Amino acid sequence: MNRRSIRHFTSAPIPEDTIDILEAAAQHAATSQYLNSWSAVRITDPSVQRQLAEIGRQPYIAEAPLLYVYIVDQHRNARIAAEQGIDVESESFTLNSSYIFSQSQNDAVLALHAMETAANALGLGCVILGSLLNDIDRLISILKLPPLTFPVLGLAIGEPDQSPERKPRLPHDMQFFQDTYPDDRQWASMAPALERFNDIVHRYYDLRDTSKPVASFSAQIARISTSPAPLRKCINHPAERQGFTPDR
Repeated sequence: MNRRSIRHFTSAPIPEDTIDILEAAAQHAATSQYLNSWSAVRITDPSVQRQLAEIGRQPYIAEAPLLYVYIVDQHRNARIAAEQGIDVESESFTLNSSYIFSQSQNDAVLALHAMETAANALGLGCVILGSLLNDIDRLISILKLPPLTFPVLGLAIGEPDQSPERKPRLPHDMQFFQDTYPDDRQWASMAPALERFNDIVHRYYDLRDTSKPVASFSAQIARISTSPAPLRKCINHPAERQGFTPDR
């Protein structure tokens, strides 16, 4: 309940026994079909860390004492299958399918979140890094990712050097439903249901930085809904180049 994104860390290194616990926690996350369809690349080279900070356009990525990139990993499973006599180039091979790709993404996110939860429990701070997907091809090249792997998210971990307020969350009844998704007539308009929440979000950002006023939640959604940024981060073509077949 107290988790929050921490973007500023002290320079204190993370002890190796703590890292062992964090990595074990990730490995104990749920995994679909027991395929263990993810891996994580721990970044220890400062030059690589700086390159990832450039991709993410977030300097604090280069300063994190502990940094991981979680990836879809069917490369390992394809090698295992091949050694068991499976022709991984045949039409019958399905570990490169869109469904397995989606499963693998889920596995990676579950493992990352397990690590984040363990880190928070140990008093560490974390920030999840979707920004590393700003340049997927460059990230693949930097990490030397082989076919049938694909980056999902990064995770920066360290001793917190800030204590931000918890970011507000949507009203409970707008995210939790019973039995079926509610008919749109339940909220003839989103505006009245979000009026108080919009005010809370606006005040939250005002308290964070009064010099940079941020619009309400509704206004942010409207702005993002027409942002061209997601079109520049389309994963289909990079995923195809990595050997996955989105139309299969």
